Amino acid sequence: MQQPDYTAYKVNSTINIDGNLNKYPWKHAKWSKRFCDMVTGTPGMYNTQACVLWSEEHLYIAFYAEEPFVEAYQKERDSIVFLESDLEVFIDGGDCYYELEVNAANTVYEVFFIWKDAYTKGSRFDIPQFDVHHPQAYTFGGDYDRVGATFWKGTHPRGIRWAFTHFDMPGLQTAVQVDGTLNDNSDIDQGWSLEIAIPWSSLGLLAGGSTIPPRNGDVWSIFLGRFQKLVSGGKEVSPHPAMALSSHGIYDTHLPDKWSRIEFVGE
Repeated sequence: MQQPDYTAYKVNSTINIDGNLNKYPWKHAKWSKRFCDMVTGTPGMYNTQACVLWSEEHLYIAFYAEEPFVEAYQKERDSIVFLESDLEVFIDGGDCYYELEVNAANTVYEVFFIWKDAYTKGSRFDIPQFDVHHPQAYTFGGDYDRVGATFWKGTHPRGIRWAFTHFDMPGLQTAVQVDGTLNDNSDIDQGWSLEIAIPWSSLGLLAGGSTIPPRNGDVWSIFLGRFQKLVSGGKEVSPHPAMALSSHGIYDTHLPDKWSRIEFVGE
């Protein structure tokens, strides 16, 4: 049996989401190893670590991102924050998955994806919330080179996904604290931290039939990652360096089978 990549422990208290990681229970929790390069598996260019906790009511995720020049200019909700530096969470739901990205200005970007082969007439996804005729619903093939056989469907065997960019996770809370000065490169920053809370009651579609909150020993597939905008010689480095808890071996975040296996256990 495949071993989990990380163990998330249960807490019996509510965490106040304010971006401060120097408090209980984060200070006493088990943090992840340093993130690795998403493609090669070598240590990430900056230290990035995450911590996952859970209670009967919430899934909690925290990040710490080392960064000497903390910047974030995208301020409008659902603006494309990955054009700059960001921290990311993807949660797999089997026939669907959820993407959350947050930058150092606490700007939130969310998308809910449903695999096209699972979106059939009368299925659990055939509801007004996921109307494929909505102006903010798109087809999506994943991160891939637009060449040859991958042009239309991407590289994943399941092919196309429906992407609902107007989706908002009910009850989502995020908060950021910057250890330094945001958008001021006249000094050297230490980095920034991010706290996330999602009610289990909002994760029904992603549970895929599993119990929520999880039972002791349940395993979920979750991507914990970071993308870093770099400018060298006056030019933006492309693609942005990508760091993750688990290596993918390829520059593509949209591969649920490559995401980290998070095991939920008791206190």
